[in-house]
Amino acid sequence: MAQLTKGRRITGDERGNLSDDLRSKYESGRSIRSIAAETGRSYGFVHRVLLESGATLRGRGGATRGKR
Repeated sequence: MAQLTKGRRITGDERGNLSDDLRSKYESGRSIRSIAAETGRSYGFVHRVLLESGATLRGRGGATRGKR
């Protein structure tokens, strides 16, 4: 996918197509941050589109606290 023009509204069929594309990338293991960098959109935009698409978002990962 080519860079999206920053700040341009994406609606209708174009948003549906974008939503499907972003969801498939995310579900194949890509991170929201890497998708955002590739598309030229913000983390928040990609996150919101993924939520709209019904994608199940992964946890943040990293170290977690155990019992003390």
